[in-house]
Amino acid sequence: MTDVLTILRDNWVLLLIGQYPNGPLGGLAITLILSVVGLALAFPVSLLLAIARVSPIAMLRVPATIVVYVVRGVPLIMFIFWVYFFVPLLIGRTVSGFTTMLVTLVIYQAAYLAEVIRAGIEGLPKGQIEASRALGMSYLQTTVKIVLPQALYNMLPAMVSQFVSTIKETSLGYVISVNELTFAANQVNSTLLTKPFPVFILLAMIYFALCFLLTRYARYLERHIASKRAGSLRTMPTKPAPAAAPV
Repeated sequence: MTDVLTILRDNWVLLLIGQYPNGPLGGLAITLILSVVGLALAFPVSLLLAIARVSPIAMLRVPATIVVYVVRGVPLIMFIFWVYFFVPLLIGRTVSGFTTMLVTLVIYQAAYLAEVIRAGIEGLPKGQIEASRALGMSYLQTTVKIVLPQALYNMLPAMVSQFVSTIKETSLGYVISVNELTFAANQVNSTLLTKPFPVFILLAMIYFALCFLLTRYARYLERHIASKRAGSLRTMPTKPAPAAAPV
């Protein structure tokens, strides 16, 4: 434990921001940037995929289903290599490891988030959709004004959990030299040479602390949403009992 604390004391700047400002930004900062930006860019794509997945139009539903199943059925490391070699061929120039990892995360997380949102949509009571259609609202109006606000609110804990998964998945960027937290830890290990175990124990502790805090926040959101939903049910007006028939 002493070695772990010593390594943290001597290398916390490298683990936090890499070699910045004397070099490229890296470490935990790049891990969080990749996670946040990747999830933010994946969200609109996942929203379109989820809507297409529950659409009654087969021309939208079938391709979206194929995309989701294919992406979810292939290991992330394979997507990293595919994007790493395919994107330069597509645009005619090389791209950085950061861009490669970002594109990969957008594609990969979009498929997983689409299933989260789809589950939220299908978990809503069907009566709300039927009532909105009875009021003359179109399918698009029902989706945008009735279905999505509730589904996205209910799925907030699952989205935070997906963010936790994204943070851990950024560690695979190490294989294409993305200067994220795992890459920074390996730089520390290369400098020390004789202490790989405490270095990677420290790395595991950092990932655990970050993901544990976010997981606790997801559980808090889940309890808050459940409590708010239960409170709404308690405050709903009850139907008055019918008056007794005169004798």
